[in-house]
Amino acid sequence: MAIKSTIFKASLQIADIDHSYYADHALTLARHPSETDERMMVRLCALALQAHQLQSVCGGDGTLAFGAGLSNPDEPDVWLRDFTGLTRLWIEVGQPEDKPLAKACNKADAVVLYAFGQAADVWWRGIQTKLTRLDRLQVWRIPSATAQALIPMAQRNMALQATVQEDVLMLGDGKHNVDIEPLRWK
Repeated sequence: MAIKSTIFKASLQIADIDHSYYADHALTLARHPSETDERMMVRLCALALQAHQLQSVCGGDGTLAFGAGLSNPDEPDVWLRDFTGLTRLWIEVGQPEDKPLAKACNKADAVVLYAFGQAADVWWRGIQTKLTRLDRLQVWRIPSATAQALIPMAQRNMALQATVQEDVLMLGDGKHNVDIEPLRWK
């Protein structure tokens, strides 16, 4: 019998000062059995960093949600769709191969990848030249220590506050606070 995904609920208050975006999001995250708390929390951070596009790209009339992620490799970890159903933003986390990223660039207006983990630098050196032709792709690096510092916040029911100021995401749950400063690689 297959192990089912674990469901996490997050109440996320976002104050994105850089983009004048302020909203509360009630989120449901399905953590695949093979997904770590670290990866799940990076997905949540990726959503918080890009949430402003719900207003700037879709004029507030769109859907920002988690995709199937590891359960379905043909879906993004996070996506933004406008009211017509078009995928305006495709967000991935981790260290994917170049071909799925190229496919994602054909399916969405923009693709943003957040790489994390200790092997991310080695992965980037090996794939960097393959990704140069993908104009719709942005690649960001979340430092390993920062991603690991998110793990204690991974609870089945989370109440999180996210503030984005000067390109730094400050994420806290009342007990823990982590400053995430992504480094742009592409």
